[in-house]
Amino acid sequence: MTTTNPPAKTRLEGIDLARFLALAGMVVVNFSIVLTDPENAPDGWSIFAEGLQGRSAALFVMLAGLGLGLGLAAKKETGANFITVHYKRAAILLGLGLLNMLIFEADIIHFYAFYFAFGVWCVRWSKGQLITGMITLMLTFSIMILTLNYDAGWDWATNTYDGFWTPEGFIRNLFFNGWHPVIPWLAFFLWGILLTRFDLYSRKTILILAAIHGVLFVEISFLSFWLIEYFTPLEADAAYLFGTTPIPPMPLYTLAAGSLAFVTIAFCLLIAPVLKKIGLLGWFTRPGRQSLTLYAAHIYLGMEAMALFGWMQNQSAKTAIIASIIFCITAIIYAWVWSKYFKIGPLEALLRNLSR
Repeated sequence: MTTTNPPAKTRLEGIDLARFLALAGMVVVNFSIVLTDPENAPDGWSIFAEGLQGRSAALFVMLAGLGLGLGLAAKKETGANFITVHYKRAAILLGLGLLNMLIFEADIIHFYAFYFAFGVWCVRWSKGQLITGMITLMLTFSIMILTLNYDAGWDWATNTYDGFWTPEGFIRNLFFNGWHPVIPWLAFFLWGILLTRFDLYSRKTILILAAIHGVLFVEISFLSFWLIEYFTPLEADAAYLFGTTPIPPMPLYTLAAGSLAFVTIAFCLLIAPVLKKIGLLGWFTRPGRQSLTLYAAHIYLGMEAMALFGWMQNQSAKTAIIASIIFCITAIIYAWVWSKYFKIGPLEALLRNLSR
């Protein structure tokens, strides 16, 4: 496998397709959180939504690291200018994310800002350094959860966090026990950068990487199941320590979610030429290129509209998923219309103009 992506090659449209899938998955998860009545009995719809928790977001973060690495490879910015531009973007994302927090406490954008702030210093690391960084983040979190109080600030019955707007609570939430804490979630961002060290234009390379990540996902899933079965009689928290659920994000979760994220990316890279040939690709890549705009829209427009109708916390999981599908279809239509007049989305354009 070659280790660089030639900057002269065309845009990887499969990445935009993967961004749309990540966005769609996050909409399903978030709508389910705010709409579904917590007293409802589990069913197939709720199990599907819960299965996406932590997976769609991990894909979203990995794609961010992938995009940063590809951007540097294409030599869009270099040196100090590269760092300055992305620090400005991080500051803008932080502001947008904190505004989102006023409406939706599970916001990822303000975490996203810090992934960029730290990741910009890692984008030139070697493959070995990136892997070491990922392992260090996972091990650090394991030490933290064994020595610190992971429940601090949380009311798990209502999924609300007390003290977020205080310096201590903000830092604790950001780095340790928030929905997507920098430790260890930055590992997904570094994983995305690591992928740019391989030739993602090569079908052979994609298939090899997909096979490696697929095997890793299966092995981690079986290992998690075995460890939980073995240690549960000895340790009540075995399901949390050895599980692959995002709360808390233990190493087996990070490895499982990260490997599954790349399998999804590989699928998108491989299927994109087929979809393009039959004229369907553009319907998904257009909204994929506006993932920031549409992420904000699903909070400011989607959730606010549902709050006005009084639908919050009193619907079925099926209703939440149907609402998600309606939003995604609307997003596809909007992106098609918008692309007739503009090259990039409104928030993407604002982010680009303010950072440069």
